[in-house]
Amino acid sequence: MSTTNHISTKWLGNMSFESNNPSGHSLRIDIAKEDGGDGSGFRPKALMLSSLAGCSGLDVAALIKKMKLEVEEFHIETIANLTDEHPKFYDKVVVEYHFHGENLNEKKLQRAVDLSIEKYCGVMEMFRQFAELEIKTVFHKK
Repeated sequence: MSTTNHISTKWLGNMSFESNNPSGHSLRIDIAKEDGGDGSGFRPKALMLSSLAGCSGLDVAALIKKMKLEVEEFHIETIANLTDEHPKFYDKVVVEYHFHGENLNEKKLQRAVDLSIEKYCGVMEMFRQFAELEIKTVFHKK
């Protein structure tokens, strides 16, 4: 059975909105001052990139825990190209997974990344519908 999410988004004035989340949390969405906003919140398109990194990151973190892997630090860099014409959208997205530590099991960490991007991350699948994705995994041994 499919799941339905219900998000409620309220205009706060000027170009600012507050949007709730099924978990009960809320966030502010706004645009930059130079574009007429107050710069007081997340920009909508950039928020999509945060969702992509967060979704895949949750998968990878769960797999790191399940596989009992040693990782001192893990972060994801997401770089996206925005088209020039309206409606502007991301047509190319690079997702870089960075793992730091002394005893990194590169093979298993790469497997965790692969499982996220190929099987588990629904946001990744959504991005595949409109953007070219490039995935990189970088290991930083201390």
